[in-house]
Amino acid sequence: MSDRLTGVRLAPYTTLRLGGPARAFVSAGSQEELVELVAEADRVGEPVLVLGGGSNLVLGDGGFPGLVVKVASAGVEIGPAGRVTVQAGEDWDGLVARCVAEGLSGVECLSGIPGLVGSTPIQNVGAYGQEVAQTISSVRVYDRVTGETRDLPAAACGFAYRDSAFKADAGRHVVLTVTYDLAESGVSGPVAYQELASVLGVELGARVPLAAARAAVLGLRGGKGMVLDAGDPDTISAGSFFTNPILGAVEAAELELRAPGYPRWGMPGDRVKVPAAWLIENAGYPKGYERGPVRISTKHTLALTNPTGAASAAELLALAREVRDGVREKFGVTLVNEPVMVGVSL
Repeated sequence: MSDRLTGVRLAPYTTLRLGGPARAFVSAGSQEELVELVAEADRVGEPVLVLGGGSNLVLGDGGFPGLVVKVASAGVEIGPAGRVTVQAGEDWDGLVARCVAEGLSGVECLSGIPGLVGSTPIQNVGAYGQEVAQTISSVRVYDRVTGETRDLPAAACGFAYRDSAFKADAGRHVVLTVTYDLAESGVSGPVAYQELASVLGVELGARVPLAAARAAVLGLRGGKGMVLDAGDPDTISAGSFFTNPILGAVEAAELELRAPGYPRWGMPGDRVKVPAAWLIENAGYPKGYERGPVRISTKHTLALTNPTGAASAAELLALAREVRDGVREKFGVTLVNEPVMVGVSL
């Protein structure tokens, strides 16, 4: 177990480069250490923040007034029939690359997403027609309420669009390992996203070699500043800052009155999903829109960036509120943040 440090600045541990100091900071190199550290802090009443890759996180300028536990557990077990069990501290894109190399299909379209494996079930990470809920078999968690370690089947995880039971009951469960059931196949799952199909030159529903799917996704994400790159200031972000709104029939009809023919995707139950990027741009916030030291990415309207790394969380959130309020005023739709907020709120 690493030494317990004090006053560690948290900004370098987040992809947005935001966040003040932690009162205490320690790294957990195994799931046993992770449980031990969190359980002891809970026993003495010390606030705890479990920190993964920091890629889906907005930390306040005041830092964290308790113990920050950095997840650093490692290990990947590839079993028979495509079952893969992974420690929470493993790098997500590193895992995807290995699965593609091993001929395991089911996560190839999630290439290039920053962060650690343990975060994927919390957010139900998804992109380009895939989400982890499609392949997760079970999640091992430490339940901070009961003090038990248990394996939750996928059906108990409450997966929904960018959501899960872990997110809904924030902080209760510490993810220790994730088990995925992947297909032993050299080809991708059916391509389910039109932009990706176009780049690959195939029809929707087609299957392509795993390496081709990964390369195409990395190319698309890189073109939008969504693959971490030290030479690209647009990647100093938390990825998509807002989720695509899902509207009921009444809300969808009201939006049609304000914006006839607006883009949408049909969803079950007479609902529609609306691209947040379209709402943002058409509310008057184009790529590259600046507010002081922060801006909307020059490549992707959904990403808010800290291009010099010198901005404060307060400055980034001021831009986020301006965008949210502008979209609500023009379209009557309230955007919801995708990153987790700690010490701040939108």
